[in-house]
Amino acid sequence: MKTEPPRDHEDDSSSPRSLREALDRVREWARRTATTPAVRSSRKELRSLGLALGTPADSTRPLLSGARNAWVRHLPHGLAFAAVAALLPVTTTVLVQDYGMNGALAGAFATAQTAPLLLAVSRPVQAWWVIFTADIVAAVAMLGTPGLDGRSWPWTPMNIVGYQLLMICLGLRAGRRTLLAVWLATGGAGLFFEVLSQEHSDGTQLLTFTLSGALLLLSATLRERGDAQRRLVEQETISEAERSQRTLLEERNRIARELHDVVAHHMSLITVQADSARYRIPHLDEEAAREFSSIAESARESLTEMRRILSVLRSEDAEGERTPQPGLRQLSQLVAATVRAGVPVTMSRTEVEIAAMLADLPASLDLSLYRIVQEALANVVRHAPEARTTISVSVESDSVTVVIVNGPGRARRVPLETTGTGHGLVGMRERVRLVGGTLDTGPLPGGGFRVAARLPRREKEPDPA
Repeated sequence: MKTEPPRDHEDDSSSPRSLREALDRVREWARRTATTPAVRSSRKELRSLGLALGTPADSTRPLLSGARNAWVRHLPHGLAFAAVAALLPVTTTVLVQDYGMNGALAGAFATAQTAPLLLAVSRPVQAWWVIFTADIVAAVAMLGTPGLDGRSWPWTPMNIVGYQLLMICLGLRAGRRTLLAVWLATGGAGLFFEVLSQEHSDGTQLLTFTLSGALLLLSATLRERGDAQRRLVEQETISEAERSQRTLLEERNRIARELHDVVAHHMSLITVQADSARYRIPHLDEEAAREFSSIAESARESLTEMRRILSVLRSEDAEGERTPQPGLRQLSQLVAATVRAGVPVTMSRTEVEIAAMLADLPASLDLSLYRIVQEALANVVRHAPEARTTISVSVESDSVTVVIVNGPGRARRVPLETTGTGHGLVGMRERVRLVGGTLDTGPLPGGGFRVAARLPRREKEPDPA
C-alpha cells in the first residue's frame, strides 16, 4: 500500500499563519505608500481643506452692508427671510404628505434646512455646517419612510433650492479654499448616498454637485472682481493724496529757491555797502570801520549758508533760476506773451503807473504777485483759450490787490497738456500764505473764472496752518 507524504501546512493559503503573513504584507505596503511624497502632499491638502471648513470668513458684516442706499443694505436680509418663509412650510408639507414622515420630525428637518439661510447673510460657513448636516441626516431618515419610492432622493427639490442660495452667500464671502472644500464635501455626500442606495437614487446628487460648483464659481468671481475694483479705488485715492502732497512740496521748494535769489540780492547789497563804507564815508573812525567789516563778514557767511541750504532744494534742471527774479514791472512782457498765445488780455493800468505804485514794495511780495498773475494766465491758456481776460492792480496804504478775471472761452477738444503739474492754485495759495495775504478763486455765474489775491504791503508771519 502506497503511503502519501505528509502535506506541508505552510503552503496552505487558508492557514492562520498564511493569513497573518498576508495581513502583514498589506500593512507594510500601506506604511510604505503613506510615506511617499504624493500621499503626504495629498494628506496635507486634505488637512488644509478640513481646516478651511472650520475657519469662518474674515468678515462678519452682512452682504451689501457697504452700500449707500438703505434699501440695498437690507436687501440680503429681505431675500433670506422671503426664502425661509417660502421653503419652510413647503418642505414640512412635502416631507409629511409625500414621504410619510412624522410631522414633528419633518418640521425639525425643515427648520434646520431653511432657517440658517438668515444666518448665511453674515456667517455663511456656520450656516453651511447646519444645513449640510441637516440635509444628510434628513436623507438617511427618508430611507425609512413609506413614500420614498418614486420620490427625489437624497435631496428634495426644496433642499436643492435652499442649498444653491447658500452657495451664493458662500461664494460672495468665503475664500477659495473654503469654497473648494464645500464643493468637494457636497460631491462626497452625493457619492456616499449613491453607494448607500442605488435603488432610490435618482441623480439629484449630480445635479446638486454641478449647480453648486457653477454658483460658487460665479459668485466668487463677482466677489473677487469687486474686491479688485475697491483696491484699485483705494490705491487711486492714496496715489492722488501722494501726488497732491508731492505737488505741494515741489511748489514750496520752487518758492524757496526764488526767495533765495531775492534775499541773496539784498544780502549782497549789504555786503558791498559794508565793505565800501570806509571808502565812501569820509573821516570814518577805526572802530566804525571794524563794525562795518564785521557786518560784511556776517553777510558773507549768511550767503554761504543760504547757498548750502539751497543746494538741497535746487534740482539738476534748475540752473535757469539763477537769473534775476521778475516782478510786476515786467507784467507787460508777460501780457504780450499771453496775447501771442491767442488770449486777449488787457490791463487796467499802464506799466509806468504800476511801477510808480510799487516803488517801495518788497521784492518778495513783488515776485509773489507776478507769479500769481503768471499762473492765472497760464490756466486761461490751458483751459479757456481765446477768453477775454482783464488784469487789475490796486494799491492801498496797507495792501496790494491783483484781480485776474477771464470770461468763458472755447473748450479744447485736445488738451494743451497731457499731464498737468498741478502747481497752479497750489502755488498761488502757498505764495499768499507765505506773506500772510488772502486768495479768492472760483468760477463766475455767467462763465469764466476769477482770481483775486490781496497781499499786505509789509510782510506778516505766515499762517502755520
